[in-house]
Amino acid sequence: MRSRILGIVAYTKPIGWACRPGVVSERLTPEQAARKVIAVANEIPQLSVLGIAGPGDSAYDWKKTRETFARVVETLPDIKLCLSTNGLALPDHVDDLLEMNIDHVTLTINMIDPAVGTKIYPWIYYQHKRRTGLEASQILHERQMLSLDLLHERGILVKVNSVMIPGINDKHLLQVNKEVKKRGAFLHNIMPLISAPEHGTVFGLEGQRGPNAAELKELQDACAGGANLMKHCRQCRADAVGLLGEDRGQEFTMDLVPDEVTYDPSRRETYRDWVAKERGDRRAAAEVAKAETETAVANDAGAMLVAVATRGGGRINQHFGHATEFQIFEVDAAGVRFVTHRRCDNYCVGGYGEDDKLELVIKTLEGIDTILCAKIGDCPREDLAAAGIEAVQDYAYEYIETAVSAVYRARMGLPAVEAETA
Repeated sequence: MRSRILGIVAYTKPIGWACRPGVVSERLTPEQAARKVIAVANEIPQLSVLGIAGPGDSAYDWKKTRETFARVVETLPDIKLCLSTNGLALPDHVDDLLEMNIDHVTLTINMIDPAVGTKIYPWIYYQHKRRTGLEASQILHERQMLSLDLLHERGILVKVNSVMIPGINDKHLLQVNKEVKKRGAFLHNIMPLISAPEHGTVFGLEGQRGPNAAELKELQDACAGGANLMKHCRQCRADAVGLLGEDRGQEFTMDLVPDEVTYDPSRRETYRDWVAKERGDRRAAAEVAKAETETAVANDAGAMLVAVATRGGGRINQHFGHATEFQIFEVDAAGVRFVTHRRCDNYCVGGYGEDDKLELVIKTLEGIDTILCAKIGDCPREDLAAAGIEAVQDYAYEYIETAVSAVYRARMGLPAVEAETA
């Protein structure tokens, strides 16, 4: 199942719509934010996590962050609470997190060497003073390490986010990965810099490029043995609503949220029961496929990358033309592993395919020779084949792991594993 997360910012400046981190579409008070969460819970039964994520820093204006969480928990006591922060102000509020039952914290750490930090952070605002240069970077580094230590000491789960910036911190993130593991982080999420000039960011305007998919994977592979890596991050907006990769935030702007919202828990309870069964079935099917592949394939067999078009639920359940991203899985004698996801513009718009977009999709799938989807038209299938990519729709609506394993076994000349559907 894909992770469920609702991100809400209760007190930020409104800006234009953009699908990237650090932006929101409207300014909310804690009361409005809580009302919005309840409205979402009524419409999206998958909701399980509330995260306050920015832009800015959620630990800076702590009074409003705390009030927002408190209002939500009054109505949704079973929801998991998450805080995202750069760590500068967090040490002052760590004990409050325990009292509020914050489930986990996401801490952004892009460097552990202040000299590297000077190339990333031009200034910080700390103790009522703007600080720049090495002083700013040193303070931020010390506060981030203190935050990580304090959270670990109190048993609060910490995920560390790092943005990979080629030529600035890409090699350095190996040391970051080792350090955050040593200090108790349970996950490390290394994300590519988004630096398109149209976003107006400093890096974008200065021409700093982001890493490509191969560079990101190379860094992630090099971090093996360090902190466990998170690879399914979608770098969503700060006010994203819904499943990862499927932001429904525009359906819940405050002009669409009723003034009075009454919570109905029935849909969420039914959904949780279904999820428990579906997860169990998928786990069992994946274990069977893994065991059969391990016993049949030589240990020195090569690995294969497979792209999957999916709408979630661990199944191959999306039309190729509707996919705006592909999940990438690696398979070898040791089994099937999720590697990353690759974004693209959907090829099919209004029922018709667009050739220029298909070219971009093919570029997105560089290095991959097989894609699994629920359905695909003859024309895009032929164009993919001409580019050396085989599109397979024989496993529509089956579990991803069992289908990927079956494709791999067929490629190795072995009998395919029967993929089980519910």
